[in-house]
Amino acid sequence: MNKSLLVLKREYLTRVKKKSFVIFTLLVPFLFAGMTVLPTYLAMMDDEKERIIGVHDETGIFLGRIENTEYTHFHFMPEEEYLKEKENLKSNKFYALLHIPHNLLASNRVQMISHKQINMDIKNMVDRKLERILENDKKQRVIEESGVPDLEQKLAATKTRIKLETIKIGEQGESVKSSTEMAMGFGYAAGFIIYMFVFIYGAMVMRGVMEEKTNRIVEVIISSLKPFQLLFGKIIGIGLVGLTQLVFWIVFGTAIVTGIQMALAPDQAEMMSQSQNLMQSGAMQQVQAGAAQENVALEIIEMAKNLNLKMILFSFLFYFLGGFLMYASLLGAVGSAVNHEEDAQQLMLPVTIPLIFSIIVLFAVIKNPESGIAFWTSMIPLTSPVIMMARIPYGVPAWELILSMSILILSILGTIWMAGKIYRTGILMYGKKVNFKEIVKWLTYRN
Repeated sequence: MNKSLLVLKREYLTRVKKKSFVIFTLLVPFLFAGMTVLPTYLAMMDDEKERIIGVHDETGIFLGRIENTEYTHFHFMPEEEYLKEKENLKSNKFYALLHIPHNLLASNRVQMISHKQINMDIKNMVDRKLERILENDKKQRVIEESGVPDLEQKLAATKTRIKLETIKIGEQGESVKSSTEMAMGFGYAAGFIIYMFVFIYGAMVMRGVMEEKTNRIVEVIISSLKPFQLLFGKIIGIGLVGLTQLVFWIVFGTAIVTGIQMALAPDQAEMMSQSQNLMQSGAMQQVQAGAAQENVALEIIEMAKNLNLKMILFSFLFYFLGGFLMYASLLGAVGSAVNHEEDAQQLMLPVTIPLIFSIIVLFAVIKNPESGIAFWTSMIPLTSPVIMMARIPYGVPAWELILSMSILILSILGTIWMAGKIYRTGILMYGKKVNFKEIVKWLTYRN
């Protein structure tokens, strides 16, 4: 083990001390901060899960007018039934409860309450249906009251926007304001970062093994330590390099968010005092506009805090390390079995196909984290590091998370065992073109 630690130390320090590593580590947080547009829609599969949404309409405007779709049905209910179902939301038949307040026309806000994160497609569909009904009513009134001259302008004024607030009911029954968009952003970012790091640092392990083999350096090294110790030290050392970058980015990102929050708090208090002074000066609209921008920023930060960031962070570190150990072991084995870069590319592609597939499926999972493909790909160890991280911000049952982690741990142990056997044989084999059939034979060789 001490010899593996020496290899680990060498792999870690030689890479961390490079100028390219330092520059890349410092620049990436700013690059991510500049990314303001994330893909929020990508329809790869139709959502065929049947859902029932309970509707309590205090206005009476929408009663019986919200049309059902093929898989989503609306059930209108009086206040007594709504309150009863709200108390037992986690155990009842409703996917969510839609509450339309009596002051809707003044506030343009409705609430959809659920014990889990609401699907983005469902949220958008409800938005469109409510807006369409209100717009049609307004247009009808305008047409009836209009004398025709200003009809076009009046019809344009009937455009109505509904802001649907999603409320998530916690384990203790508490109501927490959630954001489907925020969950999508966190899920996509976490999955993509794991994909990127596993691919980059896994390939780095493969190239390192190939370089030592082609330069014949490994022949000298394994005279002092076992092949498995060399492979293990190389994998862990390079993995710690990636983990160092991640920890820096997490700490740096947390500091940025905290700084923004602290900066906005006094500004908001100052805005309130200014509003009192400007109340009589006719500049109140500017103050309100500025306060609205401040409130939006604070609201975004608050919704991000409601995403159970501790669980997301723990899962992120676990799946990052798990995904890296699995793919780095496989790619290290590939590097030991080949002599040329072209051969490495041929063997590398089949190994990384599941990882590439996971980033493709990621869009469908973000759109519908409860689908069958989302469940199974979050259980398969070759895809679970990326897919499960896309689901966790929406809320994943504890048994699914434990099962996925357990399968991944067992798969890592099996992968490291196989990689060790392949590495031991392949690292000293020269001049022979290797295929997968030959590699499978190596697994049967005795020590």
